[in-house]
Amino acid sequence: MKTVKVSTVSTILGATALVALAALPAFGQDAPVEEVVPVIDKGDTAWMLVSTMVVILMTIPGLALFYGGLVRAKNILSVLSQVLAGFCMIALLWVIYGYSLAFGGTEGGLSAIIGDFSKLFLNGVTIDSRAATFSAAYELPELVFVVFQLTFAAITSTLIVGGIAERMKFGAVMLFLAIWFTFSYLPMAHMVWAGTGYLFNLGAYDFAGGTVVHINSGVAALVAALVLGPRSSFLKEPIPPHNLTFTFIGACLLWVGWFGFNAGSNLEANGLTAQAFLNTVTAPAAAALAWGVAEKFTRGHASLLGFASGAVAGLVAITPAAGFAGTMGAVVLGAIAGVVCLWAVVTLKPMLKYDDSLDVFGIHGVGGIVGALGTAIVASPSLGGYPLADYEMWGQFIKQLTGVGIAVVWSGVVALIAMLIVKAVFGGAKVTESAESDGLDLSSHGERAYN
Repeated sequence: MKTVKVSTVSTILGATALVALAALPAFGQDAPVEEVVPVIDKGDTAWMLVSTMVVILMTIPGLALFYGGLVRAKNILSVLSQVLAGFCMIALLWVIYGYSLAFGGTEGGLSAIIGDFSKLFLNGVTIDSRAATFSAAYELPELVFVVFQLTFAAITSTLIVGGIAERMKFGAVMLFLAIWFTFSYLPMAHMVWAGTGYLFNLGAYDFAGGTVVHINSGVAALVAALVLGPRSSFLKEPIPPHNLTFTFIGACLLWVGWFGFNAGSNLEANGLTAQAFLNTVTAPAAAALAWGVAEKFTRGHASLLGFASGAVAGLVAITPAAGFAGTMGAVVLGAIAGVVCLWAVVTLKPMLKYDDSLDVFGIHGVGGIVGALGTAIVASPSLGGYPLADYEMWGQFIKQLTGVGIAVVWSGVVALIAMLIVKAVFGGAKVTESAESDGLDLSSHGERAYN
């Protein structure tokens, strides 16, 4: 959970003042109450910059290689291009207006849903401006918060590439990502992480992006895939990954980058950061093994692709719970996500016959839902969790369910409208059958990965 709102800092400072008053002697009217003056800690700043760098690593090259290895050899460059170009575009849109709409604004109007243009082109963001953390005594340089959040926006948008891989025009992909980022990612980020956001004030837990990142992108990928239509060879012939070594390397880079994603979301370097870091080891470890064991019993073998997919599913599931779950809670949540996501990929997808090329919905959408709802449970102190004040499991579950419902509907509607716009602009978003047969590397980019 993240916010740079002044109102949040005021709330924290107010609570600190009340604690100080309660600690005064009975007749200590003359004893002064010292106001906490927040400082910038160089250790926190350094940790956040490192976290930002590894989140970039998990996108380019991590996500790009993970996806690139899963497609056919004739399409790998198209996927790498879409991820890299998507990252670059979202980075620029973020500093132009994205940050302002996600974290700008004050009370009133549409502030529960979206920010304003007060920080357009990073207006007012300087080397001296500050952003709040979760401790009254510490703040961050606002530029650090800006660039850290930039990486979240970029990877969330490029995750969608996996759902429409091997068949969508390059320009159509870019336009779709720009529209979806503007009208789905930014409102969801504001509602969940900004101090005036609706879900933030409702009390929904999302430590590092279960709703904002994974459900949001997973649902968008599913809707885009449905509107776009399947690949010409889907369900007619096998479409095996062309290079699982690339996929393995990409998965490992994703895992390393996820430490910045989850542990960095605490915005400080302290004990809770270490707990989130540890959870980012144990949850995917449990998920990878759970996927492998379930695959052995249901399909007769445990595969490398299964272990890698399970690890990613566990990373997805622990994302919203990273700073709320204890170690054992993270293990259980990861194991459950591994089995449920396996079911979504090998049973649900063939049953419904949708061509989500690289299982973005099956892993990120479904895994995000499991993680968001499971956060309400693993946050329980009786299970070793670290909830916020006034926590009650069933009440928190309802809040989590509300957040999931809003993310699913909001992203789905925006993705549908975005796809209809893209189809109208480009006269169809899908490449021709001959271009698909030749491969998007050659037909869209005029080059081959392997000569």
